[in-house]
Amino acid sequence: MANKKSLGHTTHTKAADEQIGFPGEFPRPLKVTMLGAGSFFTGCLFNDLAHAPGLPGLELALVDIDAKRLGIMQKLCQRIAKDSGVEDKVKVTASTDRCKVMGGSHYLVCCVEVSGVDCVRFDNDIPARYGVDQCIGDTIGPGGLFKGLRTVPVWLEILRDAERLCPEAIVLNYTNPMNMMCLAAGRTSTMQVVGLCHSVQGTSHLLAQYASVPYEELDWECAGVNHLAWFTRLNHKGKSLYPKLRKQFEADIAEASDPSKGNDIVRKHMCLHFGAFITESSGHLSEYLPYYRKRADILQRYCRLGYDGGSSFYANMWPEGRKKSDADRMKMLKGKESLANKRSWEYASWIIEAREKNKAHRIHGNVLNMAKGGGPLISNLPHDGCVEVACLADGNGIQPTVYGPLPKQMAAICAMDMRVFDLAAQAAIERSVELAVHALMMDPLTSAVCSLDEIRAMTLELFKAEKKFLPGYK
Repeated sequence: MANKKSLGHTTHTKAADEQIGFPGEFPRPLKVTMLGAGSFFTGCLFNDLAHAPGLPGLELALVDIDAKRLGIMQKLCQRIAKDSGVEDKVKVTASTDRCKVMGGSHYLVCCVEVSGVDCVRFDNDIPARYGVDQCIGDTIGPGGLFKGLRTVPVWLEILRDAERLCPEAIVLNYTNPMNMMCLAAGRTSTMQVVGLCHSVQGTSHLLAQYASVPYEELDWECAGVNHLAWFTRLNHKGKSLYPKLRKQFEADIAEASDPSKGNDIVRKHMCLHFGAFITESSGHLSEYLPYYRKRADILQRYCRLGYDGGSSFYANMWPEGRKKSDADRMKMLKGKESLANKRSWEYASWIIEAREKNKAHRIHGNVLNMAKGGGPLISNLPHDGCVEVACLADGNGIQPTVYGPLPKQMAAICAMDMRVFDLAAQAAIERSVELAVHALMMDPLTSAVCSLDEIRAMTLELFKAEKKFLPGYK
């Protein structure tokens, strides 16, 4: 296990920031299987890999139970390969049966979504009747819990197939709820799994903008849990940027007494009170906490529209957003909309390239806190939980680094949510209704507005409404 201090404090190498990659050829042809290939991520992640220098022969196997979306994505990936100049090196296959194509995969990328958009309104509207106001509702709270209860059993079936068909593959998970997914995998599977999000990359760049500092000069550390990781170190030329930022944030929050003004208020407010900036958007973050969504006046003061905290934002946006995404793909296929021609900061292609070329590359990944053969990565968070920390990707695979203790107040916030994830993951593993009830009883937002009787009634109502997608729960 690597020590955090040996890796520096920026999340990308210079090459990654320039979206180029490492020099040299890949040492072997690759097979990468994309699960849930009809998702938003597939085109972007394959485009990233297609732009990795020295790409050898590649078999890209696409899997999705929606045959129509799968067929469109296969054609789109073939178009990306052609436009990227690697058409002669890439073979794109597709199947609705994962077991027919997973065999021999070096990497599995999971982007599955169980139930599509069928449960979005249940996840949002039933809790809303009990007073639980959600913005995104797909990683914590009632919506996140039930997305996990639907998704984790399917995820574990995928991992069991992987143990049989490609046991040496590294599994790169992009599916939410991230913490529950990775925790359940760590408790039940022998596969090497890392959960990947882009909130660390996005927020580190945002902080450089807030501080008016060139990103490459930013010196930082970040650790916690997914969507609730803290930039505990944020320096420029040896000096902390937080005194300057706190003054800015105080002014922004003072102005935000007018609900029509201000942005990203929840994160700025949390930074003032707890001492560091957090990775996820203000809207999403507000669901992880008991402070911001429990009364209409508080919600109006600190939350804004869209990702800044809009009520029912995801439930109202996602069904139409999915349709738009499908329409955009058709425009790309017809040449009416351009394809990306550069690598993104999504971690998947950088991990694959770093491992294959044995080049050290730093990412932030979601892994079990108690690493194999060692102690906890974050010492004052639950040792049986899942954390988001800096990891080294190289020829040895994914190697989490030891962070040590978080500041106590930050650890307390993370630990509060980790108890929800603990119970939720176990509820999905055991398909237990009672454990699911207890998970929601521990949820910070839900417990801030509901009684125990109300939480139980709400959970059972959600189970009844989504029964079609929750087989085997007792």
